Amino acid sequence: MSFFPGIDPAAGDAPACDAIEHLIIPRTSDIGGLAVRRALPSAKRRLVGPFIFFDRMGPAVLKAGEALDVRPHPHIGLSTVTYLFDGEIKHRDSLGTTLVIRPGDINLMTAGRGIVHSERTPENLRGSPLSISGLQTWIALPDEKEEIDPAFAHTGRDEMPVFDDRGASGRVVIGSLSGMASPVGVFSDTLYVDLALVPGATFPFDAGHEERAAYVLSGEVEIAGDRFGADQLLVFRPGDAITLKGGVDGCHVMLFGGAPLASPRHVWWNFVSSSKERIEKAKEEWRTGRFDIVPGDEDEFVPLPERR
Repeated sequence: MSFFPGIDPAAGDAPACDAIEHLIIPRTSDIGGLAVRRALPSAKRRLVGPFIFFDRMGPAVLKAGEALDVRPHPHIGLSTVTYLFDGEIKHRDSLGTTLVIRPGDINLMTAGRGIVHSERTPENLRGSPLSISGLQTWIALPDEKEEIDPAFAHTGRDEMPVFDDRGASGRVVIGSLSGMASPVGVFSDTLYVDLALVPGATFPFDAGHEERAAYVLSGEVEIAGDRFGADQLLVFRPGDAITLKGGVDGCHVMLFGGAPLASPRHVWWNFVSSSKERIEKAKEEWRTGRFDIVPGDEDEFVPLPERR
């Protein structure tokens, strides 16, 4: 896992220093024409609440003949969360699930003791230019849930509560906010909210959740008089009331956080655990073919990295 050090607010910038604990600039990688920005884990912050991994995919247009092809690979000790703004991804997993996720839907795949999945461009979209934009995040499971049976849940965009009030609109994807509760089931206090603000509109982000952050997807957000542009992760100080304000062109942000875990987590490749020994066991299980296969996608897999 490669980390990219974030940048603190400038010395003497009192409003930013008061409101923001960390300002993180993601590391960007190019994966087959798709820009991926990794905000968590970073050198300065490994988790925000139970969120231990935060990737921004795109926005990008894959050329005709290009496709997203993430071969079967394993996970333990976490739930993966896939949320799209544009494009489609076909999900398959070792439980036998086959499903296409579309913008506004959410795929929650709980690995627990172990699961394998692949993510690919659907067959009917191959051969034409394809827009793709979204988020891939991991939620680490609580200590007592790390070895539960794997599971998969898909929730359609129409099943989640939406809000639209005085220039602030969005969707409660996971958790609850201002009396609205998502039907998506998770195992610990978790918040995940898709928020758009028109220019000058404000949105209070209260301290009801112990750890909170905002990822700026587009536009510019103003906080305590300071402005922050796209592809910046803002981690807020616990207990502080925060108000987000849309910049001159408005903004699109993802709010997330929740309660911290009871014990530290180790991350190696696609494995998350409170135990280093458990990760070593998972490495050996993948190396020796003891994870389940993905029905319909058995011919390829991602090999265990030799060094990480």
